[in-house]
Amino acid sequence: MTTRFAQKIARLAAGAYRTGDYMIADAKDTEVTGGVPALGLHRDAQGRPVGPRTRPQFLDQVRKVIAQDVVDIMLTAAGTAELLRDEGVFAGTAIEPAFRANETTCVWGNVRGAAYNTAPSHPYRGANLDMAPAKLCLYSITFVNDTQHDLRALDAYAAFRRQAQAAGVQHFLEVFNPNVPGAVADADLGAFVNDNIIRLMASLTHAERPAFLKVAYNGPEALAELCRHDPTTVVGVLGGAGATHRDTFELIAQSERHGARLALFGRKINQAECQTTLIRWMRLVADRKATASQAVAGYHDDLRQAGLTPDRSLSEDSRITSQVLRFDAAEAGV
Repeated sequence: MTTRFAQKIARLAAGAYRTGDYMIADAKDTEVTGGVPALGLHRDAQGRPVGPRTRPQFLDQVRKVIAQDVVDIMLTAAGTAELLRDEGVFAGTAIEPAFRANETTCVWGNVRGAAYNTAPSHPYRGANLDMAPAKLCLYSITFVNDTQHDLRALDAYAAFRRQAQAAGVQHFLEVFNPNVPGAVADADLGAFVNDNIIRLMASLTHAERPAFLKVAYNGPEALAELCRHDPTTVVGVLGGAGATHRDTFELIAQSERHGARLALFGRKINQAECQTTLIRWMRLVADRKATASQAVAGYHDDLRQAGLTPDRSLSEDSRITSQVLRFDAAEAGV
């Protein structure tokens, strides 16, 4: 079966984007961020958190999302991707499996007692491309505005590209904001990330280029600039920290409006009271069949009908808590 990702990325490459082509990826690669806390909280029959998830409980959530067959990409750690492949859970679905090929050290924040994410990020790659469990993988890079650190990160990415080509594995590129406070002035953050991406991509031949980009949403102007600069580059947004569900839906709506063509959400999905219900409403927002505020209300109504207890009241969950989202929502009058 041809995956939805393959169909949509082909239309995007042909300049034929249409409503419904915005892609949603479930980033269940959280295992690489460290230990027990990384998998989130297990919930009881009423949807209330009762303690950390075990790996079997986490895998059950992944299987449920795959069985729903709404997301376009399921991203996991390499070991999980192999397990799911061998189980055959993707058979009969149109979901593209993907695995995380590396992790910069700034994502190791779930290791208890550690302070890895307070130091300038370093490249690290644990996955073996010669044993790739899927045809698509994620590579991440973090620019910190330091010549030696950024040079090391670029060299590591160059080595990865050579090995990925040799292994016949396609990749997409995640570019994190600097993880060092003050590395770039707040006013220059979006421009700094955009310019590093554009400079990097200029050296890549067609065969080396990532299938798409995954970047932080640094506001409507920065996103629109990146998308407008090279229309052949598909840009997606990463979800970042978990927040209100209004933030989740608003990020999809705003990013689609300003040129992004996919969202890759980890914690925003993994922390939800009901992940499949949240994903269904994410799809409706992406397809412009519901506004962000309508999606919050609809999601809460679905939780109530299912007998699940929401983590926040409807009023609280309808608030936009991310400053970068508030500005554009105000401009759009929503």
